[in-house]
Amino acid sequence: MGVEIERKFLVLSEEFKQEATHSAEIRQFYLHSPNKEETLRLRLIDGKAIFTRKGLSSEDGLVRREEEYPLSKEEAEQLLRTPIIGSIEKERYYIPYEGFMWEVDCFHGILEGLILAEVELSSPTDTPILPHWIGQEVTGDKRYYNSQLAIATSRPQ
Repeated sequence: MGVEIERKFLVLSEEFKQEATHSAEIRQFYLHSPNKEETLRLRLIDGKAIFTRKGLSSEDGLVRREEEYPLSKEEAEQLLRTPIIGSIEKERYYIPYEGFMWEVDCFHGILEGLILAEVELSSPTDTPILPHWIGQEVTGDKRYYNSQLAIATSRPQ
């Protein structure tokens, strides 16, 4: 069982794009889970499908269980026939900065204009230097969890 340790921030400007090594278009689908203590996600990125199970976050939102499994195209298509509770589309930029890889997501559709940055850590005590384009920290703020954004924007208004 894997563990994800990450911090999340709002982004102040698009200056990060000048520092990005590459980017990828991502579509994420959130699936119904009978277990209220986990989130199920199907991610389509660069022609690959990845199924992810995430557990509840620690109280500070920094640490959570995460298991990822690559899927075949057929398996992904089968999962997409199950109930979807929400989805999001975004472009992810990859920026190496001071020994850490930052992932910056520019959301599409109804979330256009929202830009979030995440940095994965090897330990909860890691203290990465923040790039100048980083704004307010939102680690642990459930409003900025991708699953919550997907569900909130998929509801009829």
